[in-house]
Amino acid sequence: MFIPAVVLSIARSRLALATQIGFFGLNAFGLLVGTIYDSKTPDLYDNNLHHKLGWAVTWISLAQIIVGLFSNRRVKGDADNEERISLMAGGTHCMNEYQQKHPHNIPSMHRYSHDSGHGTESVSSRSRSTSLTGMHEEKEEEAIQRLNNQTHDNDVRGLTAMASVNAHRILSHTTHMIPNQVMKILMCFYDMVDLSILIIGFILIMTGFITYAGIFQGTSVFNGLAHAVKGGIFFWYGLLTLGRWMGCFAEYGWAWNIRPVGTSGRKAKVPSAEFVESFVIFLYGSTNVFLEHLAAWGDAWTAQDLEHVSITVMFFGAGLCGMLVESRKIRDLLNASLARMDTRQDSYAFKEQWTPPRTYSFSMNPFPGLVILLLGLMMSSHHQHSMVSTMVHKQWGTLFVGFALARAVTYILMYLSPPLSHLPSRPPSELVAAFCLISGGLIFIASNKDTVAAMERHDLNAMFIFTVTMGWTAFVMAWQIIVLAIKGWAVKRRHLATRPPCGTLVA
Repeated sequence: MFIPAVVLSIARSRLALATQIGFFGLNAFGLLVGTIYDSKTPDLYDNNLHHKLGWAVTWISLAQIIVGLFSNRRVKGDADNEERISLMAGGTHCMNEYQQKHPHNIPSMHRYSHDSGHGTESVSSRSRSTSLTGMHEEKEEEAIQRLNNQTHDNDVRGLTAMASVNAHRILSHTTHMIPNQVMKILMCFYDMVDLSILIIGFILIMTGFITYAGIFQGTSVFNGLAHAVKGGIFFWYGLLTLGRWMGCFAEYGWAWNIRPVGTSGRKAKVPSAEFVESFVIFLYGSTNVFLEHLAAWGDAWTAQDLEHVSITVMFFGAGLCGMLVESRKIRDLLNASLARMDTRQDSYAFKEQWTPPRTYSFSMNPFPGLVILLLGLMMSSHHQHSMVSTMVHKQWGTLFVGFALARAVTYILMYLSPPLSHLPSRPPSELVAAFCLISGGLIFIASNKDTVAAMERHDLNAMFIFTVTMGWTAFVMAWQIIVLAIKGWAVKRRHLATRPPCGTLVA
């Protein structure tokens, strides 16, 4: 319920607030159960991050719900009030409609007595048989009963609508008292939570597993943190790859498509997906050069430490090369010697010869895939302290090699037939690439020393973690496709709701 609430909120669906409230209710119930459990058990993981982060996320979610409630009231204004006030007139409308459809079932409004006011009987005094009179009386009694029930329902509905109108009127008045600048800041907070809550939720799940298992304590926290952060990056890289295949960020040209014509503003300035990938690789390499020796700070450098530093240097240089390849200014400078020969003749053949190739309209940067290919080859043969650890590292290294090969197939397809449409081209090789990244990232996380030691202690081999991860990866990919389909449904539903009715002239 958490992830659908996020995508519905991003899609600006009317169902977002109700879904967020439902998730918050489930989360509150979980907090209640957890608090009761904590009060009856000792704290086996002192000062753990999961406990603090859980409370922070709870309060952030509550604040987002409150901001969303105020925002909905402010946007809708008095429209909802008018809609609810119209329900108050429903009773009179239903009465009039009933009278028009069933005029013969409505009795006269004066009372007829048969036995000094005890009971009711027919208005007509014509001579009829006793049986016909009884049947007529029963029909009138049924009609009166139906009318009374309907009148009671309309009264209750009208009172409920009146109370709802008053409550929403008070809420609308309160939201309009908030200054516009304050509301803009609150909405900025709301959007920031939407964009970051998924990563925060992932961190919360990770810390929950760590706390439950009791690992990453003492100096082993550096090894565990390195594997969790790096593996988490590749995991999210795989989710992003699958999202690009489904059409996410198509407005930026990231979905293996051509950026839509007419894109302006901030969207027009967004760089290519390959530039972002290269920048992340560059940033990782430039910062982790100084962090690879934290686990053995103050001790002598080992060959394994130098290997890790060399890998970060490779990331540093390859990321920089990738960004330079993506730069249009660098491309123009590289073509400067040929540009002087362009005399701009009028012949068609001459112009065609100086027309930029179709591949210029699409980015095909091999450096991100090359870096991950080399990383996979290195980790597949990286010496570890045990056979189980070596096999686990070889598993995620091989999966990273699989990603690089699948990305190479994608670039071959794009080179042979560059995309010409604004719609996502969805190359099938990217599905394989996403699967390899997601599963490889999860196994990367599980290859830390504490987890491997626990596997050895319980006589589990490397194939156990591999098979479990494959199953979870397939489930995660299916769930992501379903969630993004829900987002598309919400966007389509919102567009249909805002579309003017047939026959309406739009200025």
